[in-house]
Amino acid sequence: MYNHTGLVVNDLERSKRFYQEVFGFKSWYEITPPDDPTAKLTCLAPPLRVTASYLTLDHFVLELMHYGAPGATAPFRPRTMNEPGLTHLSISVDDVRATAERVAEFGGQIIEESDVGAAILVRDPDGQLLELLPLAYRGSLPPKP
Repeated sequence: MYNHTGLVVNDLERSKRFYQEVFGFKSWYEITPPDDPTAKLTCLAPPLRVTASYLTLDHFVLELMHYGAPGATAPFRPRTMNEPGLTHLSISVDDVRATAERVAEFGGQIIEESDVGAAILVRDPDGQLLELLPLAYRGSLPPKP
């Protein structure tokens, strides 16, 4: 069973506000796990001072992870859509263009050159790629098995 998807963020409050205000995520709970087991699980050297905030949208759970110790977060590096690994999150919205404008209003970036009319890519305030699709797109897909 699917559990959650995690994103590292530089400013936890800004990111919570972004995902809640732009997409309607709801706050679920927040934890500050101890450094030693967190460092072991993540294969990182302490100190880390992680705070993990869990948000939900429908059945999707997004974990926003903030590393509070100085130097614990690696610098941002833009990823492209053809790199192996997680490339983007896709979110269906009522109005693609209006939502893209809200992304910019809350500290994200619209990638105008990706605009194909019915869909567009944006970046959240930390650079994570998000694909905005109209709600009707989901209805055009085959039924889930």
